[in-house]
Amino acid sequence: MPQVLGADLEVPVRGGRLVPYANLDYAASAPCLVPVGEAVAAALPAYSSVHRGAGYASQLTTSRYEQARHTVRAFVGGRTDDAVVFTRNTTDATNLLARCLPPGTTVVAFDTEHHASLLPWPDAVRLAPPAFPGEAVRAADDALSGIDGPKLLVVTAASNVTGELWPIAALAHIAHRHGARILVDAAQLVPHRRLNLTALDLDYVAFSGHKLYAPFGAGALVGRADWLARAEPYLRGGGASKSVAAAGGSTEWSDDPEQRHEAGTPNVLGAIALAAACDALSATGWTPLVREEERLLARLRAGLASIDGVRELSLWGPDHPRVGIVSFTVAGRRAREVAEALSSGYGIGVRDGRFCAHPFVGHLLDAAGGCADGSAGAVRASIGVGTTEEHVDRLVAALRDLATSP
Repeated sequence: MPQVLGADLEVPVRGGRLVPYANLDYAASAPCLVPVGEAVAAALPAYSSVHRGAGYASQLTTSRYEQARHTVRAFVGGRTDDAVVFTRNTTDATNLLARCLPPGTTVVAFDTEHHASLLPWPDAVRLAPPAFPGEAVRAADDALSGIDGPKLLVVTAASNVTGELWPIAALAHIAHRHGARILVDAAQLVPHRRLNLTALDLDYVAFSGHKLYAPFGAGALVGRADWLARAEPYLRGGGASKSVAAAGGSTEWSDDPEQRHEAGTPNVLGAIALAAACDALSATGWTPLVREEERLLARLRAGLASIDGVRELSLWGPDHPRVGIVSFTVAGRRAREVAEALSSGYGIGVRDGRFCAHPFVGHLLDAAGGCADGSAGAVRASIGVGTTEEHVDRLVAALRDLATSP
């Protein structure tokens, strides 16, 4: 298994003791893989500008940057002609695509989405949370069948709230049957499972480096180039332009969709880090990564289920496949109170709140009888490379203490 930086971090708890940190907040931002840190350190001595420099350092940095693009495309199984536009994160990637939609495009999205997939579209058709996966496919089918003109279906591959996997292959098939395209938010999938954009017949995928063990401020939008090549540049400036006339003249923008939407000096080190993470996970192989995650996830969920008053949140039931994310409530305690107690008393880091998915968390908590006024939240524990049995067992023991104490 690849190692993560900070695995030996110690944090203070009540009484002034230092304890090893149990990081169970991977779904928010994953720690940096050691090979990623090494790749960035190796690139720094020759760091220079990209694309327009004749010097050796500039040429080397440009080569590393463009190689990162090829690595990212291969990591998600992209087609050879798919564009790879480096962005800041998933939110930036979805906003970029929103700027590139053909005029009159109708967007369809479920209310279960992260805000990054809900908010960039001004007039999206919003679908209610489906009761089971087949209902998601039928709802998308019904919605898309009633729309004329260009249309885009937006859906997550793995929920950032429950970790549940969505039927993206079936949804892509439905979208294409209606002449629509599909954008998949893969931010929570790619750190946990292999994604093959070509095999799944997806049009676009968006994801973030900071969730993929590369916290250096880069993400990517990968997909079909035509909409991107015809759209106005996401940013206007150097690199996006082919030629700029004197006052009164016109500007000619780059025909290359990647350059067209990456104006200015890009985040070269972020792209190198993202590619290094892709390489490290691919070299490890998905079979051992998934096997270890599923073992720890089963241990965590079984532990939570054994505690009276702890309730796991789920859209499609406990047996539906999921990645290493679990959200839950503790009877009689606010989510922030639980998260703070876990941190200050046990050295455990989790996330609390509504996880930038307010409509979905509200739906889940209403179903659990706990969010009538829309203000409540949940606790989320998430695991990944670097999570240990001791981390999981410490969380379960701490929650048992909290659930039984007055």
